[in-house]
Amino acid sequence: MALDADRLRVLVEVAHAGSIAAAAARMGFTPSALSQQLAKLEREVGAPLIERGRAGTRLTGPGRVLLEHGERVLGELRAAERAVRAAVGAELA
Repeated sequence: MALDADRLRVLVEVAHAGSIAAAAARMGFTPSALSQQLAKLEREVGAPLIERGRAGTRLTGPGRVLLEHGERVLGELRAAERAVRAAVGAELA
């Protein structure tokens, strides 16, 4: 299984926003596009990650596990981007 960082970001945003529609608005995508990305991630993992309901979404057990790791992975990617920007800036100075 190879997890995609963009799809992890979708899961994290949905978890934080509480619904696919709210996450889509935050990210500038349609709810349909986010639903498709979540479905792909669920196929990659082999388990449902969220439960969809009228009041929004709720993470499943595997969804909570992946959220915890996804938040760390995305944090590390942001840190790497900042470090590279700083290194490039230092070389140009």
